[in-house]
Amino acid sequence: MSFRASARLGMGRLASMVLAVLLGVCAFGAAAGDGNELRGKYRELRAQLQQNSFQRPLHIVSSQEGDTLRGDVYAVLDHPFTDLNTGLKDPSDWCDILILPFNTKYCHAAQGNGGPMLQVRIGRRYDQPVEHAYRVDFTLRQVVAAADYFETRLNAASGPVGTRDYRITLSAVPLDNGRTFMHLSYSYGFGAMGRLAMRAFLATAGASKVGFTITGRDASGQPVHIGGVRGAIERNVMRYYLAIDSYLASLRTPPDQRVDKRIQTWFNSTERYPRQLREMDRSTYVAMKRDEYERQQSRIE
Repeated sequence: MSFRASARLGMGRLASMVLAVLLGVCAFGAAAGDGNELRGKYRELRAQLQQNSFQRPLHIVSSQEGDTLRGDVYAVLDHPFTDLNTGLKDPSDWCDILILPFNTKYCHAAQGNGGPMLQVRIGRRYDQPVEHAYRVDFTLRQVVAAADYFETRLNAASGPVGTRDYRITLSAVPLDNGRTFMHLSYSYGFGAMGRLAMRAFLATAGASKVGFTITGRDASGQPVHIGGVRGAIERNVMRYYLAIDSYLASLRTPPDQRVDKRIQTWFNSTERYPRQLREMDRSTYVAMKRDEYERQQSRIE
């Protein structure tokens, strides 16, 4: 083969790789893990998981790199690994999780051109009509469901007010005594419009809201929590983690009681962190979520 032909072949391969990225074939990022890295993370975080301010084995990390925000939750679940491994196989299972946060107005599992997808509607306010809520379409990919490792990824190319590249990854490994160690990663990018929207939110409704990372102590010795956009993504990833935990807690109850079990468990869990997560009273939340669960049983456009 001549040098020129070899160069053309190399450029062709490069172009194919670039095209694959643009078409979303590589949208889920890194290759699947095998659990060893996550088990190593558990050993690394064991002290923080045993002693922290959350009153449960939990560790939260957030970061901002350029125009990308990311929040990570590492937690020990009091649920067997088999419950997670078998209980999150269907796309509809993820809708039962994603509907629990207060501002998710709708979630419906469907079959897209590239495989399973979740049609989600996110409200600016908890009482926003579903037809006015932002639509976010997640592609769902179950990466690994082995006896000792689980990994699922959700990806959305675009979201509300100029946000983009939504990525949610859940991975887990079994521990002893019927427990599970999980890692939930949630990230998204934003452009100029998204930056302006976040500034407006943080200057108004979000001005007094904080996250979970402690950045220091005030004059009276009380903890000072991170605010701004990192505080916002910590609140969001915490809500999703509590939704996963609430969903797993419902699996061993009778089927006709599971929806109410999930709703009540999620609200009770958020009430442990009222400064960060309280948005409404119990009766308002419960009534709203019962209605939204019924609505998500049918497809809306």
